[in-house]
Amino acid sequence: MITRKERRIKRAGRARYRLDSSKPRISVFKSSNHIYAQLIEASRVVAQASTLDRAIKELKVPTGNVAAAVLVGKMIAEKALQLNIKQVCFDCSGFKYHGRIKGLADSARSQGLKI
Repeated sequence: MITRKERRIKRAGRARYRLDSSKPRISVFKSSNHIYAQLIEASRVVAQASTLDRAIKELKVPTGNVAAAVLVGKMIAEKALQLNIKQVCFDCSGFKYHGRIKGLADSARSQGLKI
């Protein structure tokens, strides 16, 4: 019997196969308590943001909701723009584009990042 995690990893592989490898990608992972985003360029992580970062912890907001994901999206977009990366592919790692994942992507777009 295939587990939920194995199904997600299989979906993630199919999605990554279709991504444009010439552009950097934002890879997202979510757990029940936190959300993580990595900016990957040429198989190297060049920037990361998560709800475990000190800036978000100091705000003392709950970390497992859409509001926290929006903050992470803003942080990763700011870091990308500092590195002169304006256009990226969005890799949701097999998670549905809904809720926290969508909030992160929308907030990154609102900061000026093209997804």
